Amino acid sequence: MNRVVRLAELECEPEAVPEIEMSPGPELRAVPNVDREHLRMVEALLFAAAEPLSEAAIARSLPEGTDVRALLDELQHIYEKRGVTLVRVAEKWQFRTAPDLAFLLRKEQPEQKRLSRAAMETLAIIAYHQPVTRAEIEDIRGVALSKGTVDILMEVGWVKIRGRKRSPGRPVTYGTTEAFLVQFGLENVSHLPGMDELKAAGFLEALPPSALDVPNPTDQLTADEDPYDPDESEEAIADGEEPAKP
Repeated sequence: MNRVVRLAELECEPEAVPEIEMSPGPELRAVPNVDREHLRMVEALLFAAAEPLSEAAIARSLPEGTDVRALLDELQHIYEKRGVTLVRVAEKWQFRTAPDLAFLLRKEQPEQKRLSRAAMETLAIIAYHQPVTRAEIEDIRGVALSKGTVDILMEVGWVKIRGRKRSPGRPVTYGTTEAFLVQFGLENVSHLPGMDELKAAGFLEALPPSALDVPNPTDQLTADEDPYDPDESEEAIADGEEPAKP
């Protein structure tokens, strides 16, 4: 016959009964408007997402009035010393492997395609000078730009046609995409490396020319730029070139 044995019936000293210490959950900081259950919901959404999530997308799955940004800040604090960290890329949020543990997940495989030097230079010019036209890219590089160069960058998904400049011929303007920001771990284009970072990385001389200046790119339409309308002029859009000068 089965018998339930209570702790008081055991003939042993109290200290002989081992105590199991449960690992406490992550401690919340003294931050207002942070609900632990809501925190778990945000955590679940981010872990299940295949792509970075915006704060608006997260808010749609939470009770109305939830302070999503406070939850994200708290979750970022909790994961800052773990194997995965919560980072903000392209104005969205995503869990990523901690930088110091990236080597564990690195997989050696043949590189399918490498960008040419011309493509890399063009990408850098578009990233730092956006919005920029084809003619402006050629002027900065000092050489003619092959149509295929921009096509490759657009196929990779790092460059897009973003608008039309309010100038004769209304040339199309180019800019970087959200995929570009995600690839390079940038919150937005204003987080591109500045003069000091470029010098520290060895891309610039310690004492660059006095006239050299790192531009301030923007992903917002400028005063002299109209939104891109693919139906405005199909021929001009096909090659993105300004009309030939007489």
